[in-house]
Amino acid sequence: QVQLVESGGGSVQSGGSLRLSCAVSGYIYGSYCMGWFRQVPGKDREGVAGIDSDGAMSYGDVAKGRFTISQDNTKRTVYLQMTDLKPEDTAMYYCAFGQGYYGLSLQSDEFTYWGQGTQVTVSS
Repeated sequence: QVQLVESGGGSVQSGGSLRLSCAVSGYIYGSYCMGWFRQVPGKDREGVAGIDSDGAMSYGDVAKGRFTISQDNTKRTVYLQMTDLKPEDTAMYYCAFGQGYYGLSLQSDEFTYWGQGTQVTVSS
């Protein structure tokens, strides 16, 4: 069982920055992938960024050039640094864990465990 707790969401103005954190607990073994997703009510969940246990990263189109995913294995925490935020980035952001490397595809089906989410609101 893996538990995920997100933090760092909030309200910012357009052009601002936020850093989301995802604290991971529980038993982890072998290769894995951590992902960030976001969802707006009434729309499908969208893959933002992923990072695997070897440090390989992937980004969704919404993130390229503006967001950076990283992980601190000593702290068992995954981060999503978001810059140049836009009103369309407003969403609930979720952290997810999946065994293996397949999660770099940012397909939500590849992830087994999910956090409760942290809200990001960007005003114009």
